[in-house]
Amino acid sequence: MADEHQFIEDGLQRTQIDEFFSKELSRAGYGGMEVAKTPMGTQIVLKAEKPGMVIGKGGKNIRKITTTLEEEFNLDDPQIDVQEVDEPDLNAQIVADRLANALERGWYFRKAGHTTIDRIMDAGALGAEIILSGKVTGARSRVEKFNRGYIKHNGEPAETIVDSGIGTAVMKLGTIGVQVKIIPPDAKLPDDFEVYEGVEVEDFIQEPEGEVEELLETPEEPETESVGADPEEIIEGESEAGSVEAEEIAEEEIIEEDVEPEAGDAPTSPPDSAAEEEPEELDEEIEAEAAELVEEMEGETESETDDDDEEVE
Repeated sequence: MADEHQFIEDGLQRTQIDEFFSKELSRAGYGGMEVAKTPMGTQIVLKAEKPGMVIGKGGKNIRKITTTLEEEFNLDDPQIDVQEVDEPDLNAQIVADRLANALERGWYFRKAGHTTIDRIMDAGALGAEIILSGKVTGARSRVEKFNRGYIKHNGEPAETIVDSGIGTAVMKLGTIGVQVKIIPPDAKLPDDFEVYEGVEVEDFIQEPEGEVEELLETPEEPETESVGADPEEIIEGESEAGSVEAEEIAEEEIIEEDVEPEAGDAPTSPPDSAAEEEPEELDEEIEAEAAELVEEMEGETESETDDDDEEVE
C-alpha cells in the first residue's frame, strides 16, 4: 500500500474511533484521546471528566470498549489508559458537548454562548472562541461567533497550542454545529514578551573581565630562534644582486635603442642587401658577346657623329 493511502486510512480510523468514544462516553464527559502505536500494541489515552463511569463497575465498561476496538476497528492488543481532566472548563471537547446539551435543552443561543465563554475565561484561559452554525433561531441558517481574549487561527501555534473541540446539537429546526477553541493559560506563544518596570539597564549589561586598557593591548609576539642565516643578510644580498642585474639590463636597453634622426637630417636608408652580396663570375661566352655588343654600339655612335659634322659644314 502506498504511503498516501496509509495516511488516509490512519486518519479515517482515528476519526471513527473518536466518534465512537464521543457517543459511548458522552455521559462520562469525554474530553479527547491520544493514540500511539507501540511494539507491544496500540496505546490509547482517554481524557474524561468522570473516569469512574468510563471504567465501570469492576472494569466492565472498559473491557467492553476494548473488545469493540479489537473487533470493529482491527486494533492489535489495545491498551486503554483513562485520565481525569483537571479543569473541565479548559477542555474544548467537554465545553463543546456541554454547550450542545444546553442548546438541546432549550437555552437561547446568545445566553448559552456568553455564559460558556465567560466560564472559560474565568478558568484562566488566554483566549477562547465559540462558533455556532446552523438554524439558530429561524428557518434560515447563519453563523454566530463569540470571542474573548487572544486566539490564533493559522500557523503552527494554531495546531500545537490551540485546543479545539466539536459538538452537535440536534434541534427541531435542524442541526447546529458547535466549535470551541481555547488557548490554555500555560501556553507559550511565539510573540510573547515581558516588560520589566523599575529595572535599571546597568543590571543587564555584562562588563568584560579586566580593564579596557588590558583588553586593547596587543599581545606580545613570542621570541623565535633564528635557524640558518640572518633574514636581514639574505634580504641585503638579494637587493645587491637585484641592483646589479637591473644595471646590466639598463645598459643593454641603452645599446639596443635606435637613435632617432633629428629634424633636418636626411633619413638614413638601410644598407642594400643585394649590394653586399658578391657578384657571380660571368662565363667567357657571355663576356665575349657583351664585348661585341659594346663595339657595335661605339661604331654606331662614331658614324652618327660624322654625319652630324658633315651636315654642319
